[in-house]
Amino acid sequence: MEYIVYVLVNSKNDKQYIGQTVDLDKRLNRHNGLLKSKQTSYTSKNNGGGVWEVKYKEVFKSRKEAIIREKELKSYQGRQFIKSKLGR
Repeated sequence: MEYIVYVLVNSKNDKQYIGQTVDLDKRLNRHNGLLKSKQTSYTSKNNGGGVWEVKYKEVFKSRKEAIIREKELKSYQGRQFIKSKLGR
């Protein structure tokens, strides 16, 4: 099984979300409200009327590796890395 660490950016308000999953298409549909999700989730509260789009992703062989990378990307250095990858 592959585990995916991903970065979403909202098309309307330019907010960013970092997460990990095994099914990116299904997870993206949840973030965009096409599938049921918690109304209190970050992406539900911060969609600003826009659409969440995958802007960056990495694939890992284990969930442990994916979780470690997700935490790295959520750090200051990780966010700087994402900015460089997204040309921000």
